[in-house]
Amino acid sequence: MRIAWPGRFFFSTAIIALAGVPSGVTDGSVERPQDGASPPRLTLRRLIDPASRIDVQGRPVGFALHGLIRFDTLDELFGYIDSEAGRWTFDSAAARSAFADDLMHRGVESRIVSMETELPLEVLLTHTRSEVAEAVGSLVTRDRALVFNGQHWQLTKDAYRDALLRVRDRWSTSLNCWSASSSIQGRVLSNWYVIDEGIELYGATYDSTEHFWQAVKFHPDVTSGDLRGLLAAVSAVDWQPWVAGLREDQQFYFANAYAVEFLAQNLTPKRLAWFDTELGRVTRVGERARTAQQRGDRPAGAAPRFSSLEEKVLWGDLADVFHLIVSFSGHERTSGSPAIESVRAALIDQHFDGVYLAGYAGGRVGFLSPQFRALMLEIWKVKFLETPRFAEVIRSTSGLRLDHFLNDGDSPDIPIPVYVGYLNLIREMALEGAR
Repeated sequence: MRIAWPGRFFFSTAIIALAGVPSGVTDGSVERPQDGASPPRLTLRRLIDPASRIDVQGRPVGFALHGLIRFDTLDELFGYIDSEAGRWTFDSAAARSAFADDLMHRGVESRIVSMETELPLEVLLTHTRSEVAEAVGSLVTRDRALVFNGQHWQLTKDAYRDALLRVRDRWSTSLNCWSASSSIQGRVLSNWYVIDEGIELYGATYDSTEHFWQAVKFHPDVTSGDLRGLLAAVSAVDWQPWVAGLREDQQFYFANAYAVEFLAQNLTPKRLAWFDTELGRVTRVGERARTAQQRGDRPAGAAPRFSSLEEKVLWGDLADVFHLIVSFSGHERTSGSPAIESVRAALIDQHFDGVYLAGYAGGRVGFLSPQFRALMLEIWKVKFLETPRFAEVIRSTSGLRLDHFLNDGDSPDIPIPVYVGYLNLIREMALEGAR
């Protein structure tokens, strides 16, 4: 059973295997090769050129802010940052510049630490710090000292150089733990890693920790029919004004940018219809949502009913939409809509007012709460401390920082800094247990 993915969005790139990426990578700012000629290699000069576009077999390798706002070139990124710097109110010019510089750092890192090809990172890491600095210094720009000169923000060559060196320094000593990592340890430490024998967590067996993490967002009694009924109610509402209200509140948006952009993408009629179609196709009438994602009595050696990617993009994204509507619908700029209040009441009636798990923290925790985020550490204790083969893998990474960076994406349920903190903590616990 496989899910038909709706268009191109952030997590679709997660299934691209890095090891088989073709070596012919070009950028759109240089002369194309003649028919039959090999495309030019990606060089440091092309990598740092703001106008260049990296292609793989003629397909642009994009990058993102907040995992969802995508760009093909750094020039596009810089223009977006300039507009965002002008959009918001700041106490000082220095605060405006610091905000823009932060977006620049994240966007530059997203371009280099790609989910689709490791070549940008390879190019950066195989040049010395001085070579990177010299390459930035030799960029030909209108203003000798500036890489970008916008209406609200300027990017100096010094700041751009430092951003590139910051990425180089981080990833020369860090291991990116995700499902398509070229490192064995990186793949195994991912939540998406499928465990052949299954993993027992809170009274049920799952094919991966990702399967548990997404399944637990649904109350044990909620059925596929309940979810489709909720989707019908959600689909009857025009969510654009509501999302616009969230976007217009500067303090709220800064604190919840990823979640707001996530809702903007997932509360469209097309996306909601896709959720409904997939639920109708892959679930049985009356089937309980949490049970459907458990391993059940699947024969040994059989493929999981849902891949880890399917867990995230169908089950996880759907649950996150429902939980975030409940969490955010009381926002002062979006409250007062009878239609939204009706949807919120229906979601609460189906227990999307929290995460319900018998045997943990009294049986119920808030979706955006520290208690729910701490559940990640509890399930990792089973995987990495109680399962010898995974304990051995995580101990083998001693000396590296365990990290997680996916196109500058975040997550409303467990922010990446919290996730990374837990990942390094569980490694230290595994090392301590082996002493």
